Amino acid sequence: MALVSVPPTATPKMLVSEFARFLGLPVTHRMNRAQITDAVCTTLCEAGTRPVLVDDIHLLDTRTRLGAETSDQIKHLGERIPATFVYAGVDVHDSPVLAGPRGQQLAGRFKLLHHDPLAHGTETQRQVWLEVVTGMENALRLRRHRPGALTRHAAYLHQRTGGVIGSLAHLIKEAAVVTITDGTEKITKTLLDHIELDIRAQQHHHTPPPPRRGTTRRPSHPTNLHTNQTN
Repeated sequence: MALVSVPPTATPKMLVSEFARFLGLPVTHRMNRAQITDAVCTTLCEAGTRPVLVDDIHLLDTRTRLGAETSDQIKHLGERIPATFVYAGVDVHDSPVLAGPRGQQLAGRFKLLHHDPLAHGTETQRQVWLEVVTGMENALRLRRHRPGALTRHAAYLHQRTGGVIGSLAHLIKEAAVVTITDGTEKITKTLLDHIELDIRAQQHHHTPPPPRRGTTRRPSHPTNLHTNQTN
């Protein structure tokens, strides 16, 4: 799998350089876009990379000259690499990435999938959410944290975050930072109650927790996905 993000005001060379950076390929100022592209395509093809994920696609403005050229670069990569390309961004349908002739070309090549927050109404939905919480808890490296302390409160975590994975990740990371800072190194529900989340999650929860020193507020947004399968 390859994962890159579209840089702000991206140029074709900037975009393909992001791929090279992810792959650990050396890029010098003397290398032109074609040389970097060849190196990236060769490496991805030899590695048998199948999913290629491009985040922040909404930053690409196909109405501008550089945006149109960067769009052409994306199309070129898709034609040379036998992989499934997935593009993620915020409010993609209303973003400039689908505007103008280049945008219409992209719209004709991809499917638009709306990524909604995870639901918690059925047993299957609750199991999916539990697996997400379990995965994040297993990634913790806190000396005194009890395994299962978070999964036991899976329903509460869904209520706090509205099923948004980004909000859940922020909540757990913020709690982990606090416990490392104060030396307790274990996450409790009491601590989670005092973590201030992003505005969207707070509005969903309706009952903002009291602020705690050292916490931050980070916005989280629903994402849209574009997928394209090449042979």
